[in-house]
Amino acid sequence: MKQGPLAVVGASVLWGTAGTAGLLVSADSVALAAARLIIGGAVLALFAGRAVRRSVSPATLLAAAAVAAYQLCFFAAVGRTGVAVGTVVAIGSGPVFTGLLSWALHRERPSGRWALATAAAIAGCAALIAGGGAEAGGPGGQMVAGVLLALLGGLVYAFYAVCAARVIAKGAPSDGVMGVLFGGAAVIMLPVLLWRGAGWLGEPKALLAVLYLGLASTALSYVLYGRGLRTTPVATASTLALAEPAVAALLGLVVLGERLAPVSWAGLALLAVGLVVVALPDRRFRRGAPEAPATPGDPAVPEPVSSTPGDPVVPEPVSSMPGDPRRA
Repeated sequence: MKQGPLAVVGASVLWGTAGTAGLLVSADSVALAAARLIIGGAVLALFAGRAVRRSVSPATLLAAAAVAAYQLCFFAAVGRTGVAVGTVVAIGSGPVFTGLLSWALHRERPSGRWALATAAAIAGCAALIAGGGAEAGGPGGQMVAGVLLALLGGLVYAFYAVCAARVIAKGAPSDGVMGVLFGGAAVIMLPVLLWRGAGWLGEPKALLAVLYLGLASTALSYVLYGRGLRTTPVATASTLALAEPAVAALLGLVVLGERLAPVSWAGLALLAVGLVVVALPDRRFRRGAPEAPATPGDPAVPEPVSSTPGDPVVPEPVSSMPGDPRRA
């Protein structure tokens, strides 16, 4: 497996810890999402430095608003459905929305292997919901509202993933793109945090949890994700991100005492199979082959050709960001 998919999986593992860390804080979901983004976004923007200037565009600014929206949807959904179900729905719907958006916006049809692997992974997510929904969620109305919020989060996650991957494919530095997305989202969320109140950050446990959410599950994870997108097609990356709900489900089981039925364990296994299939290199493509333009008339992408299959941001064999999160 190349380093690109490994970087995406590493980011997904960090994202998978966000829901559990968030539930350890007594703050409401809006204030928590705002604090996480302000910390993580500021770090990402500082890390990118001057590359931020080269990455500012209407697409990245719109994607920054989507990042903020995803965080709000994700934590609101998790608060209603539980960590396992909320994370599974938000991220499990991501590959579907990503593939559809790439197809609709850029005429990039997903490959057959990507479709099969994604179908297997989503089936695993569905099994997780079937086996864990009764225990993890609250009342029926809360569960329905939480699932709808998680689906909305999956849609905006797919939108900013496609936007980010597209800009990176055209030559923008990945660190700069992530700096714009999350630095912009931090600016958007700062007045939200002031409105909701930040007094809860005076609690040591809450402060530590938010620092972890901002530094690890946001800043570090999206550095990894952006670099993974350099050589990983966006639809493939979105499917690899389904490692997040598996991690979230296991943490919900071990840390929060959420119970998983046997069908949920089967779902985790099916999810793992889908991730492995989509991450395997595609030997049809010769490493170092010349790259094709992203769309008719677009310049070739100045990145190595990916050997990973999937629906690239640029037509195959060229390769090209959640979750909510995202999973914010």
